[in-house]
Amino acid sequence: MYEIIYENIEEKQEYEQTIKKVLEACYKEEKIENSNLLITVTLTDLDTIQKINNEYRNIDKPTDVLSFPMFEKVEIDKKIAKQDFKYEDILGDIIISIPRVEEQAKEYGHSFERELSYMVVHGFYHLMGYDHIKEEDKKQMRPKEEKILNELKINR
Repeated sequence: MYEIIYENIEEKQEYEQTIKKVLEACYKEEKIENSNLLITVTLTDLDTIQKINNEYRNIDKPTDVLSFPMFEKVEIDKKIAKQDFKYEDILGDIIISIPRVEEQAKEYGHSFERELSYMVVHGFYHLMGYDHIKEEDKKQMRPKEEKILNELKINR
């Protein structure tokens, strides 16, 4: 279901517990808990995420989360409808900057767990083909994110 990679940051059990809880809820909500779809979650520092952001998006500054989906929305929707999953299917990669999570938790006045959970659920829905650039797309993505966080009682 998922793999966690630490790159240039210290491993912490609390990160893994939060990621596991959130991804399990996301998989269940989207009815892919029996799919064997794999997500790689990389937890990293500001310098590393900035390099990746520059390399893949030509934005030379750090960000909070990056998502690299393996499927287009239409493809993943078909796979879910048919429950057509192969063992080796990879849903995609999520890269999260832990220092940015810490900064934003303080900035927004909520817990580290809440901010990390939001980054995970946000990244997950990007892997599922959702976006938030256009307002109509945001109206589909945001309620899904909030539903997961509310169900887990991870509130602001």
